Amino acid sequence: MTASLDRLTELRRALPVTAAAMFVVALFVPVWQIAFEAPQYPEGLLVELYAYPRLGGDYAEVQALNHYVGFYYPDPVFVEPNYAVHPDAIAAPEWILGPIVFLAVAAAGVFVAFAPTGRKLRLGLLGQLIGATVAFVGTFTIVQYRLYQAGHALGDSAPIVGVEEFTPPLLGGYQIANISGVAWFGPGGYLTGLGFLLLVAAFLLRDSQATIGEAVDALRRRRRSGDQSDERGGNVRPTEEPRTGVD
Repeated sequence: MTASLDRLTELRRALPVTAAAMFVVALFVPVWQIAFEAPQYPEGLLVELYAYPRLGGDYAEVQALNHYVGFYYPDPVFVEPNYAVHPDAIAAPEWILGPIVFLAVAAAGVFVAFAPTGRKLRLGLLGQLIGATVAFVGTFTIVQYRLYQAGHALGDSAPIVGVEEFTPPLLGGYQIANISGVAWFGPGGYLTGLGFLLLVAAFLLRDSQATIGEAVDALRRRRRSGDQSDERGGNVRPTEEPRTGVD
């Protein structure tokens, strides 16, 4: 057991474990958020989306605005979310699988990190990177499709009629009637992105047995070398231009 734990100091093993911790933490904070501006709310509104059926922020106020054009939050189907589900809301039953996706990718990282041989470790890093890519790209695609559905199913009974169908982007801005919004990552989204980059780094280091300590020492030596170069450079006196003898 001690030998297995010692191997975790290798970067190619430590990085997937660190990424796994980030994926777990991402479940407890919003992964996505959208900021709204409307004449009724000059200070703006913010809605936060979690990896499981839950919204945060000013979701009640934003739903009141969305009601005017017939745009509703999705229906998770199998669970009761923390917001009122409108009868005309589109069904998004896969939302309940969000935690499973994050926990599965995290568990794979820990499992791969304890691979007994270098060959199995390399295969595991490749498999996890492919699996994480499919999982997160697939999730992104499904969420964007649900947004497309919601924006193209505006109710005919909405107070404001004649609004053109639209597709809210997962990342970026849009405007509908007199409401504008900008969507971007929440804290969980940044954690997920950083965790994915760590998986990429671990795969690139799959043939290296460099440890965390060796990487830290290398950074320290590089920094010390840079400081010494700066000191030497600071002691050099500027060269005086030759005098021409003409005042």
